[in-house]
Amino acid sequence: MQRPPENKRKTARLHHEIPVAYRSVGSFLTDWATNISQGGLFINTRSPLPVGTGVKILIQLPGASFPYQLTGRVARVTEFDNRVNLVPGMGVEFTDLDDSKRRDLEAFVNRLRHQLEEA
Repeated sequence: MQRPPENKRKTARLHHEIPVAYRSVGSFLTDWATNISQGGLFINTRSPLPVGTGVKILIQLPGASFPYQLTGRVARVTEFDNRVNLVPGMGVEFTDLDDSKRRDLEAFVNRLRHQLEEA
């Protein structure tokens, strides 16, 4: 019997859908991030980019007056397979967060987590 994969995440993720736009070499796409943390996000897509690919991400956090422009790299990919219950997509690790953006993301995740726990 196989053991479940080890969780290597440094920060807790919040499962919440947020529209994202992202750009990589030669393409500009829009999809939904299905979870987010101050360290990265998971983009739900049936056409994930290869692991290691650099991406520019644009996300609009609720309550923010302007979209956040972030840089990341694809850290993992989950391929579509209709035989198992896995959400297809790619985990993107942020690579350029300054302290201000990191604090804003952390505050958003904590605020939303608190609101969801109350509901």
